[in-house]
Amino acid sequence: MTERTNIRESITKSFHDALERTDSKLLVDNLSDDIVLLQSGLDSLGFAILVAILDEELGFDPFAMMDEPVYPVTFGEFVSIYEKISPTE
Repeated sequence: MTERTNIRESITKSFHDALERTDSKLLVDNLSDDIVLLQSGLDSLGFAILVAILDEELGFDPFAMMDEPVYPVTFGEFVSIYEKISPTE
């Protein structure tokens, strides 16, 4: 399994965890790359929880590491940010 696959799987699992923690009414079964984040069921608090979960699991927060903030629109863009900014070991 590649590092990118691991990151995507971690994000997908953590996304569902954040949906459950925030008692989202919309539980997305299939997180395709074109799902608009604002329509995914997570609000701003949910995304903060998601990023915190991922920081704990992956050991980095790409949004804190950016020189200029980027706000992903789709799930695919969100995953791409993590894949591009993932620190190399």
